[in-house]
Amino acid sequence: MKKYKAIIFDLDGVLIDSKQNMSLAWSQVKKKTGIKKSFKEYFKYIGLPFTQILFKLKINNNHRKIQNIYSSSSIKNLKKIALYKNVLKTLNILKNKKIKICVVTSKDKSRTKKIIRSFKLPIKHSFSPSSSYRGKPHPELINRALKKLSLTNKETCYVGDMLVDQRAAVNAKMDFIYTSYGYGNYKKKFKNSIKNLEEILKLIK
Repeated sequence: MKKYKAIIFDLDGVLIDSKQNMSLAWSQVKKKTGIKKSFKEYFKYIGLPFTQILFKLKINNNHRKIQNIYSSSSIKNLKKIALYKNVLKTLNILKNKKIKICVVTSKDKSRTKKIIRSFKLPIKHSFSPSSSYRGKPHPELINRALKKLSLTNKETCYVGDMLVDQRAAVNAKMDFIYTSYGYGNYKKKFKNSIKNLEEILKLIK
């Protein structure tokens, strides 16, 4: 692969392991709303914006209430989130190499910023879906990140663990790096794949 001036990361399944946190949050949603969908069913759609996941599960009403319950529980259980091995070390090496880093995630802005602060990640900019900006696989958030970084899609790559991440990268016409240690469990081969985040340092030399 070529050298990049910036790397854009997904969050869950790339920098953090938040599956236990998500499971607890979804349990609270079920408890407080009577929703019967299992966490396994919910987790199949991880990577999409929260509201889109609800539509996929054929939950068509009370989205704001459900999201508030989920987010509140998730924030209360931040200690159930862990960084993957060597994440902080790798991000600091990239920063020292003058490679810009930022996050494009389907997680809401508030929780994303709390997680970045909690783990003291050297990440200044993060981009999340909102009523104004569409989430993955639409490239809008990636394009916002590029504009903020003052770079082109050829000068950056996107790192993710789900097919929706790859589609977002393709739609933004940029290179994609797949994290095989994340939540995607695919038989397909990816052109660029890493087994831990530190491997990215060899891949982008």
